[in-house]
Amino acid sequence: MIKKHLKLLLITSLATLLPMAAGLILWNSLPAQVPFHWNVAGEIDKYASKAVAVFVMPFVMLALQWVCAFATAADPKNKERSGKIVQLVFWIIPVLSNLLQALVYTAALGWGVRVEILLPIFLGLVFAVIGNYLPKCKQNYVIGIKLAWTLHSAENWNRTHRLAGYAWVIGGLLMIATAFLGIFWITLSIIILITLVPIVYSYALYRKGI
Repeated sequence: MIKKHLKLLLITSLATLLPMAAGLILWNSLPAQVPFHWNVAGEIDKYASKAVAVFVMPFVMLALQWVCAFATAADPKNKERSGKIVQLVFWIIPVLSNLLQALVYTAALGWGVRVEILLPIFLGLVFAVIGNYLPKCKQNYVIGIKLAWTLHSAENWNRTHRLAGYAWVIGGLLMIATAFLGIFWITLSIIILITLVPIVYSYALYRKGI
């Protein structure tokens, strides 16, 4: 699979490192210590040197990108996977890398970024996009709701991922709709709910012998 998608892997790897170029352009404008972590109230509670922010974090994201790619390639059920799902796997880390680094840079430059609003919007978009693809996701050991009973039964897997798809799209839209309240606990509660509902539903199917 890696050989087949080598071009895509190289393109997405470069995209993952793109924030490093932006950091070099902004280098002289960035403070020695830049925001690195926010609490649930949207307040900065950790800082890192700009060298760590500009150079280390993109490479950490790149390592994660390659781990995801090789884990997907090693999956014995790889042949059953949709091409769109593969595209999603390859692109989700580069998107995360660029959006998270954009938050770090804009906060460091004092542009008044409200992380407690932007983060729920971003998470909502991610869940809505992934939710759209979940029903198309065939049984595999890397992507999806990987439980003993979903992996054992194709019908359980398909039903669970159909429900999860609806739940994640609706949940993502709710995160976006409530983002401007600036209360991250709402977003966290939605994430927990849309994670638990498919799991409980899947287990109920399993108890029925599906």
